[in-house]
Amino acid sequence: MTRAQVFQIGLVVFLFGGLGYEVFQLFGFESISAGIATQSILILIIFAWTVSYLFRVFSGNMTFMEQRKRYREAYEKLTDERITEKFEAMTDEEKIELLKTVEEESFEQT
Repeated sequence: MTRAQVFQIGLVVFLFGGLGYEVFQLFGFESISAGIATQSILILIIFAWTVSYLFRVFSGNMTFMEQRKRYREAYEKLTDERITEKFEAMTDEEKIELLKTVEEESFEQT
């Protein structure tokens, strides 16, 4: 979330509070009661947002984590395609030599 988005959200909440205050006064609430009702609704909204945020944190559905997951999947798909293309472009002798080399290296690592 950018700094500008944070300011926009703050402005929306501020305007929502003022609008809520006016709406409650139109419904016949006194000034103090309209302010308390508006504050109560805003606190409930902020509480619900906080709970949803914590749920996303603990479930791993954060924006950054989702972007990272999508990036990793795209990267793996691209590299797999490139490796497959290179392998298919090799001659049979090159493929056999490569497979022997891979077998030897995997055998040495174990």
